[in-house]
Amino acid sequence: MSVQHNLRSNQLERQGLGRESASSGEGDLLAAVAGLRGEVKFNVSLRDLTSLRIGGPADALVVPEDVQDLCRLVKQARSAHVPLFVLGGTNLLIREGGLRGIVVSLSKFNAIQKEGTQVLYAEAGVRMPTLLGHVISCSLSGLEWAAGIPGTVGGAVIMNAGTHLGEMKDCLQAIRLVDPKGRVVKCSASSISFTYRRGVVPAGIVVGAWFSLTPAPKPKIESTTKSYLRYRKATQPLTRPNAGSVFKNPPHTSAGKLIEEAGLKGARVGDAQVSHKHANFIINVGQARATDVVVLIKKIQQTVFQQTGVTLELEWKIVGDS
Repeated sequence: MSVQHNLRSNQLERQGLGRESASSGEGDLLAAVAGLRGEVKFNVSLRDLTSLRIGGPADALVVPEDVQDLCRLVKQARSAHVPLFVLGGTNLLIREGGLRGIVVSLSKFNAIQKEGTQVLYAEAGVRMPTLLGHVISCSLSGLEWAAGIPGTVGGAVIMNAGTHLGEMKDCLQAIRLVDPKGRVVKCSASSISFTYRRGVVPAGIVVGAWFSLTPAPKPKIESTTKSYLRYRKATQPLTRPNAGSVFKNPPHTSAGKLIEEAGLKGARVGDAQVSHKHANFIINVGQARATDVVVLIKKIQQTVFQQTGVTLELEWKIVGDS
């Protein structure tokens, strides 16, 4: 799952700096990252930071050291009028032109804390498999549905990640975020509007989440989790670069079923291919380009619509310059 959080303010929604920025643009970038304790790199390829292994360069990549470092970045980027984009890596396709402004990685936000007997706090950069393993070790039930989901906690909140067993909204108690002014705030789950594969959170960057879970026998939790992991491995192309389900499931059916019935399993554009294992996955079989993937997506949508009248809606986010 893709973790994309855009700071929704006028200053941060602008298109950002071009690749050949004037010196003032470069100065804006430097002002935005001044004094940060975390890692800062310029003109960085994002290809290896996405699960699809596709993506152009970012003007700058910042890995904040902690929440305080992120708050400083948000304030300075706002003052310098530099856009921020928080990178999750899954459910995401980045075009070859890359992203202007600053791409933020929350990979250092990886702490998990147990609070009381049934509540767990996890920072936004924690991988969902890591969180699930920790929950199982604590004999807590409620996250079994996440077995095999590869994204991060932050991305799972934003996407309302889920499976037929459950979804994020079922166990989320509250979130912690940095708002557009660089302030740390806590928001209850009731303040989030959850729909299918989307959580509309207040403006800001999610930096952590509290989960309300239920004590249960560890063997029972492990059995349910292992059973679903086996199912996912048998039915999804988990060993190939992919970005998760491409399309949302339409009412009363599944996107994969419609795509398969349209005869599109194995359909290929360049090195982008519809998986033979699960038709709602596009895999990178070599050196696929974003343009290949976009053409393949449009082909799938057009073919399914022509045959069924159903318009498939993207679950992925497609970002970046062409």
